[in-house]
Amino acid sequence: MVKPKIIDGKAFAAGLRSRAASVAARLRDEMNLTAGLAAVLVGDDPASQVYVRAKGRACGAAGLGSFEHRFPADISEAVLVAAVEKLNADDAIDGVLVQLPLPGHIDAHRIISAIDPAKDVDGFHPVNIGRLWSGLPGFVPCTPQGCLILLRAVHDELSGAQAVVLGRSNLVGKPMTALLLAADCTVTVVHSKSRGAAAICRRADILVAAAGRPRMVNSDWIKRGATVIDVGISPVPLPDGSNRVVGDVDFDSVRTVAGAITPVPGGVGPMTIACLLRNTLLAACRRRGLPDPLL
Repeated sequence: MVKPKIIDGKAFAAGLRSRAASVAARLRDEMNLTAGLAAVLVGDDPASQVYVRAKGRACGAAGLGSFEHRFPADISEAVLVAAVEKLNADDAIDGVLVQLPLPGHIDAHRIISAIDPAKDVDGFHPVNIGRLWSGLPGFVPCTPQGCLILLRAVHDELSGAQAVVLGRSNLVGKPMTALLLAADCTVTVVHSKSRGAAAICRRADILVAAAGRPRMVNSDWIKRGATVIDVGISPVPLPDGSNRVVGDVDFDSVRTVAGAITPVPGGVGPMTIACLLRNTLLAACRRRGLPDPLL
């Protein structure tokens, strides 16, 4: 039996947050500059409210400015676009994120495309997506960015590794694929229409599971000694009526064969907000022609 290395996302995220706080303090002390992040929240979705509050707390702890803009669920698309454009023009704001999902009557693509690409710290704007796939500097989506940081912590060299990305979403699967290709991995994407998904995954040195299906990956899907990054987060009801959060990977099964594995919770999740702080500081520096801080 392989004794896996549990990849502690909380510890890596704490290190990144600490470095972000140091950069933020230096910008304040040397340039009287406080990097600012604006979060746009539409409606009253409980999960979205939790995420936005967590982002605000993280900004405060790292010394970044945090601005929350709430709008009713019935806001018109035109009014929301105007609100985003106002944030684009606000020099106190370095990063703009629109919390997803948005109400059904609003075209999320139009709203994301309204964000100034130089302030798109989520990395979802078509310009930043194109720059990612073209190998040009831009903003990388936070969750895939966090996954890559964790992979580099485990692997001295990613070049030549066989990597499988399970899932092809615009938020995780596709940008993760681009990042792994840029790291010179040989990448296969497995999705809902793929045939023989388990067999494909079983050939991987690295598996990034981002399908959104709780515990779909068990030990039969895993090559012995492989590194498994679990992006999934799904609430599963317990007999007492409460919920337990699980990933796309059956942790107890997969840990018997994996060489390294992220837990859920405590793996990829903490890295997402830490990378958001990183992107906001990068945006603050790039907008002013300053060199990228070492983060």
